[in-house]
Amino acid sequence: MKLAKLLNPRHIVSDMVAIEHWPAILELVDHLCAASQFAAQHHPEIIDALQKREANNSTGIGGGVAIPHAFLDELEHVLAVFGRSRHGINFDAHDQQPVHLIILFIVPKKDYHLHLATLAAIAKMFTNREVCRCLLAAETDQEIHQILDPKATKTQESSHDSVRRT
Repeated sequence: MKLAKLLNPRHIVSDMVAIEHWPAILELVDHLCAASQFAAQHHPEIIDALQKREANNSTGIGGGVAIPHAFLDELEHVLAVFGRSRHGINFDAHDQQPVHLIILFIVPKKDYHLHLATLAAIAKMFTNREVCRCLLAAETDQEIHQILDPKATKTQESSHDSVRRT
């Protein structure tokens, strides 16, 4: 599962308001709901599933990154949202450092295997310190999306180049 397939610029919150762990999760879920990514009636179920997951163990994995995630029966496809906090959020991360980059995702229960594939894609991307540095420095949601999906940028550039040549 490629992370870029789950996110588009509408699924990015480049300047989060929340400064605490749980309000940050709520902000991201509310953003997904506002972007019409799930029916509003599922909001309480999503919040409940995320609360249960966070109660087991913080999803702050260290290195300034958190990956809150949960399962929901009613979903048809994986939902994801990216959030960035310039000031940092105490997420009870394993390294006790503030979190600046958050990927929240919700997986349909029927697609449990996607959970592991999604976690692997996120972990792969965020172990690259240069990617994290670029995400923190990006100015717009579009720039963040281009960092998360560099192939889309190359595809757009090559299509612009071919248009220029004609």
